[in-house]
Amino acid sequence: MIEGAEPPHGLHRRAGSISSRPHSNQISMATNKHLFLSSIFLSFLSVPLCSRASPWQARGSGTSLRVDHGEIFLVSLDTTFSCGFYSSGEGTNAYYFSIWFTNTTDRTVVWTANRGSPVNGHGSKISFNREGNLLLTDVNGSTVWESKTKWGKRTTVALLNSGNLVIRASTDQVVWQSFDSPTDTLLPSQNLTRETKLVSPSGYHNLYFDNDNVLRLLYNGPEITSIYWPSPDYNALQNGRTRFNSSKIAVLDSEGVFRSSDGFKMTASDSGSGIKRRITMDNDGNLRMYSLNAVNGNWTVTGEALLQMCYVHGLCGKNGICEYSQGFRCNCPPGYEMTDPKNWDKGCSPTFSVNCGQPREDFTFIKIAHGDFYGFDLTSNKSISFEECKQICLDSCLCLSFTYKAGGGLCYTKDRLYNGQVYPYFPGDNYIKLPKKVTSTSSASRHSSLTCSPKNAKVMLVLYMKNSDNINWLYFYIFAAILGAVELLFIMTGWYFLFKMHSIPKSMEEGYKMVTSQFRRFTYRELVEATGKFKEELGKGGSGTVFRGILGDKKVVAIKKLTDVRHGEEEFWAEVTLIGRINHINLVRMWGFCSEGKHRLLVYEYVENESLDKYLFSDRRTETLLSWSQRFKIALGAARGLAYLHHECLEWVVHCDVKPENILLTRDFEAKIADFGLSKLSKRDNPSFSFTHMRGTMGYMAPEWALNLPINAKVDVYSYGVVLLEIVTGKRVSSGIIIDGIEMDFMQFLQELKQMLARGGDLDIVDARLKGHFNHEQATVMVQIAVSCLEERGKRPTMDQIVKDLMVYDDEDNHPAYVL
Repeated sequence: MIEGAEPPHGLHRRAGSISSRPHSNQISMATNKHLFLSSIFLSFLSVPLCSRASPWQARGSGTSLRVDHGEIFLVSLDTTFSCGFYSSGEGTNAYYFSIWFTNTTDRTVVWTANRGSPVNGHGSKISFNREGNLLLTDVNGSTVWESKTKWGKRTTVALLNSGNLVIRASTDQVVWQSFDSPTDTLLPSQNLTRETKLVSPSGYHNLYFDNDNVLRLLYNGPEITSIYWPSPDYNALQNGRTRFNSSKIAVLDSEGVFRSSDGFKMTASDSGSGIKRRITMDNDGNLRMYSLNAVNGNWTVTGEALLQMCYVHGLCGKNGICEYSQGFRCNCPPGYEMTDPKNWDKGCSPTFSVNCGQPREDFTFIKIAHGDFYGFDLTSNKSISFEECKQICLDSCLCLSFTYKAGGGLCYTKDRLYNGQVYPYFPGDNYIKLPKKVTSTSSASRHSSLTCSPKNAKVMLVLYMKNSDNINWLYFYIFAAILGAVELLFIMTGWYFLFKMHSIPKSMEEGYKMVTSQFRRFTYRELVEATGKFKEELGKGGSGTVFRGILGDKKVVAIKKLTDVRHGEEEFWAEVTLIGRINHINLVRMWGFCSEGKHRLLVYEYVENESLDKYLFSDRRTETLLSWSQRFKIALGAARGLAYLHHECLEWVVHCDVKPENILLTRDFEAKIADFGLSKLSKRDNPSFSFTHMRGTMGYMAPEWALNLPINAKVDVYSYGVVLLEIVTGKRVSSGIIIDGIEMDFMQFLQELKQMLARGGDLDIVDARLKGHFNHEQATVMVQIAVSCLEERGKRPTMDQIVKDLMVYDDEDNHPAYVL
């Protein structure tokens, strides 16, 4: 029975209209009685009975439902969703207040109010009280969950066709909705925001927006916390994300496209309208998109964040190893066994005990080929031998294993064994540290320690270092050679039949050319022909001359010919190794290089509108004058390019020669920073750089160059500050400037700017050619940033902070296309 149920307002009005009719002497008592009984009958029909298919789409305040009187509290108008009490499992007396798909085979839950706190299956109740507060109470009367809405008795609660449970005030204002507090699922049009996150049913895996505005998957286990998607080995840009959109919003649309403000996009394999879909944070730690087959009520996975499940952290628990082979499965390493044979979340436990007093001679190592335990490195070393790496682990009581990559002599010792992974193509091996008494057991017992579960035994190949010299490696080499030859034969045969016996589509051929032309080595003859024997000069710098060229595929390029061979060699290799890896919208792209004899050339993308100095300082006509919006866009674009070099590259990159001549402009006047011939790289654990001579252009060089101080990325910040002032003023301020007829050197000008900012009011320094058509707030913040860039090194901002400060004042026309 439904307690306190009130008939819908329409029936109240009907009954009221009948009872309020004035009595007429012409109406008989029998007629009145008949009308009265009819109204009672209609009112009775309007109240839902205690059934498992309640017709309610909305309820008024003062209604309730007991768990043992029925399951369904509300149904959406199109019956897609139901809301009510949901059993936690067969044979249990625990219930949740949930929303689920009505007509799926497994009755899929999409939202739960009391997740983690089930109520008793007898006597518990969901109530929408007369204050408009939705409450879930247990059998003892304690409140387990509530909506915390108190808008009076004229409120209603309804389940919408979208699956959103909403509470509305009398003004039809939504005062609470389930879409604002998702659990493990997002429905179409439901936003994931900075305040919300998806949590897997286990509670260990989260989808959320991090502090850097990037959408991430996090393993938050009982003992460790670690990010595993997007790959923590790469920065945001390398993962195809952007950190500069702070809106923090992700949504699944009706077409099956899941978009995030950081640039992530997942498209359903069956994209299109008319299909019911959901995004769910599954219990195994993967984020998946599901599409519903309306015929049989089954779900199909149509998109997922991780194709390789072993990348999910914590999947096999502590000490466990995930191995991927047409699916994934968990193993225990040698000397370990499952803690709970039915639950991999609890991982593996050692079958031995050690103490720090044991001598090194008591230990040996067992190899797990192509294995690693990601993260939690006790120490890391490079360019050391295998024996040195082994000794480091033996000397440390905390070391449980080590991973060694032979190619670069990389050694990582591990003090905790989490996120174990085995990949056939991982370029290293892990070595488990074990007491010799454990490894001296029979091979049968060793194999049992690797069992995934009692029903699914699996043997891992283990090679004992102690006896590895006795292995006849010749057999391995012969076998590998035969296997490689057979594989090569198959490839060559397939290639012949594909390319010789059948004609290749032109699109495939062009696609191949496009891929191989992204970065390549050119011959000197090719570049001589491309430039018409270096006929059209675009510009000249300290390290070489730039010419216009046209490649064989009709691509227009800029070819830089390094002239000073002695210095050009160093600059050449700096550019090749650095720019060849960089791809950013505000940095000039490098297509290739040439190195033949004394010839050193670099091939860049061609940027149509030349360099910034041509527009700021040359005597061009007014129609080529940069507008204020273009200037602000250029300032922001240059800042973004430098921020990428300073903060997002694998190594720190300092340009060393930031000036208007090295800021090129595209057809749409987007800024692209050029000329990395003077750039300098450093690993992120180095605080500064070492130079053999001063670098840069006078007027844009930071004071630390002349003072012989250690050089870091702040030299670019200083140069950017000078450029920013030149963008505002339209004058070459680096060599002095005239204000109100008074000629000032740069330091005097800087002091004048500080006083001008302190006074507030109009900025008299803005380019007079704009005739007052500029944004005062943008101009002020640009001058403020420029002044801060020109302070002593410790007080200068980072380029990352400069980008954030400028974006606050960016107008809508300049916003990048990230906002949903």
